[in-house]
Amino acid sequence: MARLWLLLAAFAGFTGVALGAFAAHGLKARLSADHLAVFQTGSHYQLIHALALFGVALLALQAPGRLVNLAGALFVLGILLFSGSLYLLALSGYGRIGIVTPFGGLAFLGGWLCLALAALRLT
Repeated sequence: MARLWLLLAAFAGFTGVALGAFAAHGLKARLSADHLAVFQTGSHYQLIHALALFGVALLALQAPGRLVNLAGALFVLGILLFSGSLYLLALSGYGRIGIVTPFGGLAFLGGWLCLALAALRLT
């Protein structure tokens, strides 16, 4: 599983940087300041959780287990729901997609909780 988490971390990091640069350079003139800030919040959280996935990959090498894998899965789900919904909201202006965003935030929180529980089990 460590390879999967590392590949997903690399993908999330790569796309997070690309989307952040796209927002700063390609969308700056097309989006309102509010929508640009929403898009950049999505990119920011994606990059933070790309690093978290990298940590999951390293932990999966040293202390593999169900909680570590669950943390990784929840971080990926959080990126998709939280960041993805913010990208869609900013680009489309469709505010109702924002209903999805808190579920992504809950997935992030669940991932961090799983990491904490995995840490408590380390000897």
